[in-house]
Amino acid sequence: MMESGKIKVLIIDDSAVMRKFLSDALSQASNIEVVGTALDASIAARKIKSLSPDVITLDIEMPGMNGLVFLEKLMIANPLPVIMVSSLTAQGTREAIRALELGAIDIIAKPVLDNPSMTASFSEMLIGKIRGAATSKKGIKRRGPHAPKIEINEKYSADVILAKRERISRNEHSEKVVAIGASTGGTEVIDKILVSLPAGCPGIVITQHMPEKFTEAFANRVNEKSKLFVKEAKNGDRLLTDMALIAPGGRHMLLKSDTTGYFVQINDGPPVNRHKPSVDVLFRSVSQTAGENSYGILCTGMGDDGARGLLEMKESGAKTVAQNEESCVVFGMPREAIKLDAADKITDVEGIISIISGIKH
Repeated sequence: MMESGKIKVLIIDDSAVMRKFLSDALSQASNIEVVGTALDASIAARKIKSLSPDVITLDIEMPGMNGLVFLEKLMIANPLPVIMVSSLTAQGTREAIRALELGAIDIIAKPVLDNPSMTASFSEMLIGKIRGAATSKKGIKRRGPHAPKIEINEKYSADVILAKRERISRNEHSEKVVAIGASTGGTEVIDKILVSLPAGCPGIVITQHMPEKFTEAFANRVNEKSKLFVKEAKNGDRLLTDMALIAPGGRHMLLKSDTTGYFVQINDGPPVNRHKPSVDVLFRSVSQTAGENSYGILCTGMGDDGARGLLEMKESGAKTVAQNEESCVVFGMPREAIKLDAADKITDVEGIISIISGIKH
């Protein structure tokens, strides 16, 4: 890290226009400095050695060695926090999910550059992801009470999607439900959980902070390896045993019930805690719909989304779990939940798998 206390970022992208746009976007943050850019892997390798960046943004499409091959070699030779800046094409989303498996810490979708509202939102998200990456286990921890901040949009609570109830009516269904929330580093955790669970598990609803379209590719990838049926949720999907529904990127997911059981509702309301989907929204809906028959699990991620929702689940009679610091890539969201005394248990990923595997119907 530079003596100024700034997070040093290296941008790797074959497009000069995109390199300039990313540099300009990050210049809005006073505690981030773009120390260099590179258009291909060979230039990037030299600049990593000479500039010692704290975080790298990486495109997949590059001349010569592509981004996935470069990432794989980087994670062996010199592991650094890498954020993939990927296109929204079908191939781009699949390759971005593969990048997460290879060790990238997060992904963000390239915006349409002639859309001012989209580029402004992208800039805000990218800055947040850079800051999260700089505090990750793959980087040096740089937490500080006086870190400079940029102006950001108003932060809404779950109230804008679903009103909080002071009294939760008794759940008419006895079926158990598991709700999982995660952000930075969460794809690896969720993959491990879902691949490790045995058949016979209760229905699982998941909110993972991820851009639109990437969630479908992620769900399909995990589904190929899991004993459960894993899919990106669609409005009205029923939640059944041996099924995991993942909230679609860019939409909130809520758990609902009727006379035949549980189903999910997809909501296009405003971001909550600056996230869409939001873990707080999912957890609140589960607390109100399943109550004491539910389990809430909050995993790795930056910020505090899900902390208050986990407390609401606990207050409704649910069993609640927070991932421990040692196994988190970023110990933000679980830490905030623990501060609120929202977690009945604090454990690692193996402990989470054991808890879900042991749930009796």
